[in-house]
Amino acid sequence: MHQNYQDDGFFIVKDFLSPNELQNLREVVTQFHQSWRQENATFYATKAINSAYLTAKKHLRDAERETLFKFIGSAKLMNVVTSIIGEQPAFMNTQLFFDPVNINQKNYWHRDPQYHLSVDEQKKALHSLHVVHCRIALVDEPGVELVPGTHQRWDNSEEFDVRMELNGHKNYEDLASGFRVTLATGDLLVFSANMIHRGIYGMDRLSLDILFCDSVPELVKFVDNDCLPGPEILEKLECPDAFENTIAIKTWQLPL
Repeated sequence: MHQNYQDDGFFIVKDFLSPNELQNLREVVTQFHQSWRQENATFYATKAINSAYLTAKKHLRDAERETLFKFIGSAKLMNVVTSIIGEQPAFMNTQLFFDPVNINQKNYWHRDPQYHLSVDEQKKALHSLHVVHCRIALVDEPGVELVPGTHQRWDNSEEFDVRMELNGHKNYEDLASGFRVTLATGDLLVFSANMIHRGIYGMDRLSLDILFCDSVPELVKFVDNDCLPGPEILEKLECPDAFENTIAIKTWQLPL
């Protein structure tokens, strides 16, 4: 797994979830999605393709949040994460990806850092800051299209023009370098947030993404405190380290 990630920026673990794990996660995610859609009805109906902060208190009950925390802090998942990031990963966020209501809505190529970093900063981040998506397919879905190796190399001219919509290009155009990864129910796709990628819409996709990052303030600052478990939950987790690392860094940053 580690070598595939180093070389290509992604890998797949087939049938990562057991039927019981899949059922438990799907029930919690469905509850979140129903509540989130009601509160964000206009946004959902017009342009939404994902939601975030599933572990917050707003849309789930305590027992449902505990189910999510136990999965995120399971040895099964954390063994995969530490094989990539090392022994000091930090929890960053959760996201839920679904199909847009508007069937004519286009998907788009991007690197996650482009939304908060300049082009020069994006280039530097390729060799310094690591954010990893752990995507669980809760149903069969078309998956994700990735540009292998771009977690370590900068865009070629075609990729940059399409991603940034320069010189008459649009970010939904096909790329010659794109590689499509189809996911079946229960599969785990691990990929670098730094790499060029886009989601593929269709088949009523429903994917749970869990994001982990290096234990550094530059990345942990984006974590919402309400999405973190309290002490009583941390005690129940097999591997609470990623949460504990995040909490420790955010605590250090608090003003005295």
